[in-house]
Amino acid sequence: MTNDAAVPSHSVICLRLMQAFRRVSRGMRRWQDGAAPPSTAPLSPRHIAALEQLLGSPLTVGELAARLGLTLPTVSGVLSDLDRAGFIERHPDPADRRRTIVQVIPGQAALIGQWLDGAAKPIARVLDQLSPTEQEAFLKAMDLLDTELQTPAD
Repeated sequence: MTNDAAVPSHSVICLRLMQAFRRVSRGMRRWQDGAAPPSTAPLSPRHIAALEQLLGSPLTVGELAARLGLTLPTVSGVLSDLDRAGFIERHPDPADRRRTIVQVIPGQAALIGQWLDGAAKPIARVLDQLSPTEQEAFLKAMDLLDTELQTPAD
């Protein structure tokens, strides 16, 4: 006779993961808010994702929206917040004046890079505790979950 109570069912594992995601999300938000550059309002994950994309190179608003998987109005709101915080600048695309180019203000790039590195420290410390194989398995599971959550519910 097997001891079924010793082996967690999928529903128990799923419940533990859902609770862990909620706690991790809250903890990451607190960490990021505490590490945020001085005199800025707390930045949401969307703000952070936009800054990460814009640190690489200037993008049009449409390109940024596509990379983030967001609508144009949502990205425009994020960009307005980042503009008010003094992180980005926008200007018309010289090749097509209907488009807007967005970029990190050059003087802010180093500060933003340092902040993003600091915000990633808890994740880096945890990943350092895993073997390369475990890291790959973890990332694979996160990618699979992301894909699954993008799929319409049955």
